[in-house]
Amino acid sequence: MSRRGEIRLSADEQRELIATERIVVVSTIGPRGWPHSMPLWYVPRDGEVWIYTYARSQKVRNLERDPRATLLVETGHEYGELRGVEIEAEAQIHREHAAVFELAKELTVRYADGADVDEAAAEALRAQARKRVAIHFQSRRVATWDHRKLGGRY
Repeated sequence: MSRRGEIRLSADEQRELIATERIVVVSTIGPRGWPHSMPLWYVPRDGEVWIYTYARSQKVRNLERDPRATLLVETGHEYGELRGVEIEAEAQIHREHAAVFELAKELTVRYADGADVDEAAAEALRAQARKRVAIHFQSRRVATWDHRKLGGRY
């Protein structure tokens, strides 16, 4: 087996990494053809990544022009601890207020460590959702790695 094959994450390991990490770096193609990379909070749904962002942001404008994006979720400090998933994806931009609001609630609960969204917070999220979009990144190709599987052999 190749070294590449040795460090590949299984489907369950990939799903677990996406579910437990908190930051995804989303790279889109900017207006001058250069990558535009931004770290974002996200919501995992069925192993895929969803984000919530301003409708007029540069990343949304980039995705309107070209829906391709590369996503990176990674963790680890030392080389032997590195784990990650890189996802080549096509973005689906959702502008429907109800869909954007639902994602906003999910994101809030996820990053507030499971705390419920009370009515006052929900009202604030409803207002914010008017200026935002939900983006679903549909995976097309995935590369994964887990250097812990090398057992200290590099």
